Amino acid sequence: MSIKAILVDDERLALRHLEQLLLDFGEFEIIGKYQDPREALKAASISKPDIVFLDIEMPELNGIELAVRLQSQWPDINVVFITAYDEYAVKAFELNALDYALKPLQRDRLARTVQRLVSRENPRTSAGASVTVRCFQGLQINWGSLGAPRPVGLRWRTTKAQELFAYLLHHRGQAVSKDALLELLWPNIDGKKAMTQLYTTVYQTRKMLKTAGVNIIIHSHGESYVLDLGQAELDVDEWERGLREVPALSEATLSEHIRLLELYRGDYLADYDYLWAESERQRLRMLWSQQAMRVGEFLVANHDYLNAIALYHRIQMLHPYMESNYFTLMQLYDAVGDRSSVEREYERLETMLLQDYDVAPQEAILKWYRAWKADQDKIKNHSDSSPKKIIL
Repeated sequence: MSIKAILVDDERLALRHLEQLLLDFGEFEIIGKYQDPREALKAASISKPDIVFLDIEMPELNGIELAVRLQSQWPDINVVFITAYDEYAVKAFELNALDYALKPLQRDRLARTVQRLVSRENPRTSAGASVTVRCFQGLQINWGSLGAPRPVGLRWRTTKAQELFAYLLHHRGQAVSKDALLELLWPNIDGKKAMTQLYTTVYQTRKMLKTAGVNIIIHSHGESYVLDLGQAELDVDEWERGLREVPALSEATLSEHIRLLELYRGDYLADYDYLWAESERQRLRMLWSQQAMRVGEFLVANHDYLNAIALYHRIQMLHPYMESNYFTLMQLYDAVGDRSSVEREYERLETMLLQDYDVAPQEAILKWYRAWKADQDKIKNHSDSSPKKIIL
């Protein structure tokens, strides 16, 4: 039996690319493709699709708003968000989206979405299922592997309980003294009362994990606690292992390198203002950035400019003050003949530098942009418009 799917993206080429990828699997029947989300909403009320693939950044009615409307009418509808930006990841999972994939979308990444859809239609029991703890962007505990997670559905009793678990997880396998936890979580409370709060919070957290069937244990060792993950996977550890073990970047291994970039769904515990996590947050962000730059340079060298543009925009979101990144995007947009986007990136760079640093762009960037503007004035309709050499 085929899976009826509707595709929604305001970019015509993106719709065509997604349709081709989905049809390769053989399970899908594409019953509608829409650039206008309102048309998609009307069509869904008639055709009642099994799954809807949504771009998020769309004018007038974005993908998040469309998903809310769809789910209000059909709570069981499967929704997959596909976008070039990862800032909406938390909201997407709050909506119980089936998946959230980042552009440039690859076939093997889409295969995991299909696997997740099959798992949702034929759910396994929790008994014996593997557990994954996710720390990128937010803190989540899921059944299944990183490739096809299903939320356990834990509800933290208090924000203190969540931070206690996160702190023990941060120091996994290491003894954390009770005094350190008291100073972190209840610094201004009387010692005896604070200790009671600590014991109560640890008890509640243990009970919550046990009730959910999650075999993650908080051990007591004298005046300390140790978090034992058991057989649970931690996305941070699996991601770093992947970086160490991934083969050298080539056409054959490009999809694996892109998969590693996708696993980084956001900064380490970025949803919470945990000052103690900042050093690790910066370290992991730098590892991702280094990997992204390697992949970006490879895409540019192989003239895959559209996918390179999507990737450099992700880099820009994490590093909004990196002047060279704006310059790279300007050159990439020039290479694909998108004049307005070249001007937009320059204006964004100029505005950012003026507002935050009260300086102008670097002389090399100014010189390139002025020369480019002069060329555009000369080209008009019939002049030579071959792309400039991209310098990374």
